[in-house]
Amino acid sequence: MKKNWIACLLALAVVFTGCAQAQAQAETTVPTAEPQGELLVHYIDVGQADCILLETGGEFLLIDGGNREDGRLVVSYLEQQGVEELKAVVCTHAHEDHVGGLPSVLAVYPTQAVYAPTNTYSSQVFDSFLYYTDQQGLTVTIPQPGDVLTLGEATLTVLGPTQSYAETNDTSIVLKAEFGETGFLFTGDMETQAENDMLDYWGEAIDWQTDVLKVGHHGSDTSTGYRFLREVSPQYAVISVGAGNTYGHPHEEPLSRLEQAEAVVLRTDQLGHILASTGGQTVSFTWENQSAQPEDVEPGDGQTFIGNVNSKKFHSQTCANLPKEENQILFDSYQAALDAGYTPCGNCLE
Repeated sequence: MKKNWIACLLALAVVFTGCAQAQAQAETTVPTAEPQGELLVHYIDVGQADCILLETGGEFLLIDGGNREDGRLVVSYLEQQGVEELKAVVCTHAHEDHVGGLPSVLAVYPTQAVYAPTNTYSSQVFDSFLYYTDQQGLTVTIPQPGDVLTLGEATLTVLGPTQSYAETNDTSIVLKAEFGETGFLFTGDMETQAENDMLDYWGEAIDWQTDVLKVGHHGSDTSTGYRFLREVSPQYAVISVGAGNTYGHPHEEPLSRLEQAEAVVLRTDQLGHILASTGGQTVSFTWENQSAQPEDVEPGDGQTFIGNVNSKKFHSQTCANLPKEENQILFDSYQAALDAGYTPCGNCLE
């Protein structure tokens, strides 16, 4: 990894009210003491996969480990950051592009705790993950909504999943890290219905707004739904994705949604390793590819929404339930439709 990354300061202070734990009430303001030091969030470029390292107060926590073949890269990256022990390893879900490199990590680094949404999954790489967890004398902990992990002065609250799902992506552990007045949201590959279930479960108990969103499922249109993105309202959105991948990630639709949300998009396929840092007030970024800038990211085309003047619902352009042309009204943004008193279609705009 190049050590002389070009730095580009993209700073914005966002003040949060409330508390991320289940017992807190949205209307309650909790004063936050200014943390010492800083929180570093490394979005490691593992191609078409996820791997994120959090670092603060001399402690490290790893979320996912990329594919099996990424294990050596991840171990090398951790070594360069001076990692000697991990406070915790979190496997968001059992798919190989998230758990694959974790056996290599667990074979090298002493770890205090290992988290995953399940301790049973039929795959060789997941069995290897369980084996190296056992070799450390540990068992996989399945966290529950509301559980809180600590890392230095940072807190990580488990927000999901809030139900049981047959679809493995929807079992993804969702974590919100808070450091001072800044927040980072990590969603694994959770898809739209599970996102909405999570919003319903928490109701008004937490403030979803966050500074940096790790975009779900590598920018697939199955994730980062309208309702979820409206609640999270990120200033920055990081997409971990492989260049020229066969899935076509990131898809145009979530890029368009992020553009409308006015989020700055940073992609590992364009920037390489991405490092976010915060002292508790603002977030700034550096990245590996010195010739790239976030402005190089091509946003999705602006999207028109189609309202039904009779039902007062609005739809995406591709919805199967579009009204007849004489009953249509056009809106140039999602927010414009809401401001006009229209409600989103429950089928196409979840």
